[in-house]
Amino acid sequence: MKPLRSKTASIAGASLRMFGSLRSIIVGRSRARFTLIFLLSFLTSTFALAGVKIEHWTAPSGAKVYFIETRVLPILDVQIDFAGGGAFVPAAKVGLAGLTRNLLEAGAGDLDEEKISGRLVDLGARLGGGADSDRASVSLRTLSTLAEREAALDLMRTVLSAPTFPQAVLEREKGRSIAGIREAETRPDAIAGKRFAAAIYPDHPYGVSPTVDSVSAITRDDLTAFHRQHYGARGAVVSIIGDVSRAEAEAIAQRLTEALPPGGGELVPPPVKKPQRQTIKIPHPAAQSHVHVGLPAIRRSDPDYFPLLVGNYTLGGGGFVSRLMQEVREKRGYAYSVYSYFSPRKLEGPFEIGLQTKRDQVDAALKVVDEVLSGYMAKGPTPQELAAAKKNMVDGLALRMDSNAKLLGYLSAIGFYGLPLTYLDDFPARVKAVTIEQVKAAFARHVKPENLVTVVVAAD
Repeated sequence: MKPLRSKTASIAGASLRMFGSLRSIIVGRSRARFTLIFLLSFLTSTFALAGVKIEHWTAPSGAKVYFIETRVLPILDVQIDFAGGGAFVPAAKVGLAGLTRNLLEAGAGDLDEEKISGRLVDLGARLGGGADSDRASVSLRTLSTLAEREAALDLMRTVLSAPTFPQAVLEREKGRSIAGIREAETRPDAIAGKRFAAAIYPDHPYGVSPTVDSVSAITRDDLTAFHRQHYGARGAVVSIIGDVSRAEAEAIAQRLTEALPPGGGELVPPPVKKPQRQTIKIPHPAAQSHVHVGLPAIRRSDPDYFPLLVGNYTLGGGGFVSRLMQEVREKRGYAYSVYSYFSPRKLEGPFEIGLQTKRDQVDAALKVVDEVLSGYMAKGPTPQELAAAKKNMVDGLALRMDSNAKLLGYLSAIGFYGLPLTYLDDFPARVKAVTIEQVKAAFARHVKPENLVTVVVAAD
């Protein structure tokens, strides 16, 4: 009798045979490459990665390199992160970090933005990335076959090391940004987010948002200076995942960073000062009040990360099973959605509770939020709530890292924030080890009532 094969095993075998066939056709026409890489990206989600081995070294250029070798698909993913986020921009030029990052692909070397875009299409490759408060990133996804890979890496190197920041494109993008700022100034959700950040981060770059004046003041010289200072080799963190060897990864990292400016290392935002407790009410004609409650709470490297992560699932991060959702929405109907989260950064990132509610019941809703938070900080989760939170986080980990693209996000965070190389392997055990007392103690250390700020837009 032939041994029985599971349906999963049959699908996996068929998929692997398909990958073998795909390898034989990837030298076809350039437009076919573009379709192929998206097909491979889709297929990679059928494989969950377990026991991830992360290798780490410092390149001769001074860049820190993190590497995962995986041969399942003929794809290479690369991301380079720099300490080039909004926290490093003077108040008079807020918006500079985003414009610098966005204009890297607007012209580089002897290529304009149309030629850069055309080459990416011909290669079936993708350049991506962005800028947040702490970092700016540039990512590449390409086929790992030699010709396509080499051409795509050459293009990425040029974009990183030789941007031209064309004046005409800069003016166009400044115009778009200014139009977006003016439009956002009419929306209660955007107003609330901006005022909340400013209130919990007084006199700190984390709390400053771009304005019409700050964007208007940005010049091409500002972009070139910011690139020279913040996109340096010694501050670069290179994350590589895919169908290459360690030796090939070493060559790729050096190739991408050797032509960068030499600086960029040890850049840290200024210290965060905790705000004083206050409530800020902002008039607006909207029918719904937009509410934010929170404070600066936790660094990404803080040892309380796991107790806060697990504890917040019960408080407001677990959707319909969270206490805030049960008390604010299910029992009283004050809001369609209510949530809480911690967003760790290089320095203290925010803890926030958010909701929208009718103007005439905002006070009642805030009273319930305060009671839920106070009660949770006093007693913590129940044993049943804690067990459910742990199970959800551990069971969902595989789905959060079931593709190279998702795994790249974890790898780049491990590198940029200096987390242990065993972070992914340790995650289940660290979550399971969290106790009720640890949750209570962590919340007491990081969510102090005397520092909580409440912002209400569309308040009576």
